[in-house]
Amino acid sequence: MLAIYGPLQLILGVVYFVMIVHIIMSWLINFQVLNLHQPFVRQVWDGLNRLLEPIYSPLRRILPDTRPLDLAPLAALIIVISLRAYVLPVIFGFA
Repeated sequence: MLAIYGPLQLILGVVYFVMIVHIIMSWLINFQVLNLHQPFVRQVWDGLNRLLEPIYSPLRRILPDTRPLDLAPLAALIIVISLRAYVLPVIFGFA
C-alpha cells in the first residue's frame, strides 16, 4: 500500500505547488507586476494554464458564474488539500 500512497502524495504535492504558483502569478499579472508581453512570463503563464485547465474546466461548469472572480482555482486547491490531508490517509489506513 505504501508503494501507491507515496506516489499519490507526491503527485498531489506537485499539483499543489503548481496551483500555488499559478494563483500567485495571476495576482502578479492582475496587479501589473508581471507583464504578459515578456516572452518568458508568457511561456510560463501559458504552460501553467495548459497544465491546470483540465482540473479547472470541470469545476467551472459546476460552480456558479461569478464573472470577475474565478472560483475554480480556490475550489481545486481546497480539493487537493483535502485529498492530501484527509482522504488519502484514511483510504490507506494511515489516519
